[in-house]
Amino acid sequence: MTNRPALPAEIARRRTFAIISHPDAGKTTLTEKFLLYGGAIQMAGQVRAKGEARRTRSDFMQMEKDRGISVSASAMSFDFKTFRFNLVDTPGHSDFSEDTYRTLTAVDAAVMVIDGAKGVESQTQKLFEVCRLRDLPILTFCNKMDRESRDTFDIIDEIQENLAIDVTPASWPIGVGREFIGCYDILQDKLHLMDRADRNKVAESVEINGLDDPKLAELVPAHLLEKFLEEIEMARELLPALDPAALLNGSMTPIWFGSAMNSFGVQELMDGIATYGPEPQPQRATPREILPEETKVSGFVFKVQANMDPKHRDRVAFVRLASGHFLRGMKLTHVRSKKQMAISNPVLFLASDRELAEEAWAGDIIGIPNHGQLRIGDTLTEGEALRVTGIPSFAPELLQGVRAGDPMKAKHLEKALMQFAEEGAAKVFKPTFGSGFIVGVVGALQFEVLASRIELEYGLPVRFDQSQFTSARWVQGNKADVDKFAAANKQHIATDNDGDVVYLTRLQWDIDRVARDYPDVSLTATKEMMV
Repeated sequence: MTNRPALPAEIARRRTFAIISHPDAGKTTLTEKFLLYGGAIQMAGQVRAKGEARRTRSDFMQMEKDRGISVSASAMSFDFKTFRFNLVDTPGHSDFSEDTYRTLTAVDAAVMVIDGAKGVESQTQKLFEVCRLRDLPILTFCNKMDRESRDTFDIIDEIQENLAIDVTPASWPIGVGREFIGCYDILQDKLHLMDRADRNKVAESVEINGLDDPKLAELVPAHLLEKFLEEIEMARELLPALDPAALLNGSMTPIWFGSAMNSFGVQELMDGIATYGPEPQPQRATPREILPEETKVSGFVFKVQANMDPKHRDRVAFVRLASGHFLRGMKLTHVRSKKQMAISNPVLFLASDRELAEEAWAGDIIGIPNHGQLRIGDTLTEGEALRVTGIPSFAPELLQGVRAGDPMKAKHLEKALMQFAEEGAAKVFKPTFGSGFIVGVVGALQFEVLASRIELEYGLPVRFDQSQFTSARWVQGNKADVDKFAAANKQHIATDNDGDVVYLTRLQWDIDRVARDYPDVSLTATKEMMV
């Protein structure tokens, strides 16, 4: 441990984490149950609900409600016991992975949700690698144990092999699929029994005195008990015990078993986050890192969401506070423009509901409504010129040309596209030759989301056309070399919405040719989101 002073109590009780998983592993359902247990909502909605009343709280876009998937990361703050949880629900769909990558820069830990029947899936692996880059502590929840799922040891082995991380069981399932009756809580020595009848009810738990307590035999059918005792003995011999330090440095993950749909195992997971999850951590920045206990306020924008409220053309910048105690009405310096901003109406989120934030502490996530001054990667401080680093922007893998259905509305289209570019929902390139724009995205589903949002939010039907280009790279080098390169390759050159030079390519051969003929410039597939 370092010799840093203890954090102020108000900051130390914060737990800021993201939920990551493959699509359909039950991330949004788990988020709902967190809100239910935190007392933030009275009745949990479902992703595939009938009628508006039971919709999930964290999916606020029309498209998310229609399709039952999460498209954009949403933030929620609520209290649980003496802790303050700041939870970010991220899209699992790989087409929206960039939003998720950026979200992971703003949290101190991740909860990885795994489907008991499917184990570790491709998208889980990708997201896990991002956590690994940042050494984020990870807590694992194995969901859907009440459906036919795989052997517990298989699931644990798969996590250890695929993700190269030590796994320690925090609870152990008793029975599987239809026979699943509950879990034994290894950390607390308790037996939790699942009630299938009422999905919004907290599971009843029975305190037992070790595994030879006669209560076990009364509550658990004999054939399940025998198998369970055998498994837990093996688990204790084969698997490591929970080491809080290894959890915090990202080399070990505790795993809880349960069923989010039946509200089972969720409370134990939340207790685990509260007890073992990290308090707000220092943020990487230049010229020095920012410590959460500093008295001066600083924070950074990791996401911009436009038109969250369709009645107002609003844009909200999601800001993770890195240090200090923020009060409403404070003046903060916007480091990129060196201007002061009075933050008069910051908001705290409970998914799509929001309330004015009178105060917030390091670790909290607040929304700052603004008219385009704040971009992803911006840092706000009380005067010191600090820039938070490590927020990536990735080169798009799919490019298409875009045209407004009505040629007279070209100006409106430009405005809409610039807004989505600043939000980070797509890359917008303006080629030096010809008119029009080229839109780049990470996954094909994003074109549909863009088209539907431009139509809904701006009343503009748009058409996407095939582009002759297949990928884009940022051009880096000193100005004279870049200008010379751009002049010689005009038909491939475009600028992005920050005005940076981009080289549009058709084939890998184009990229190889540049490397060979222009040693003074380099083409990169990522760019730091800061100016």
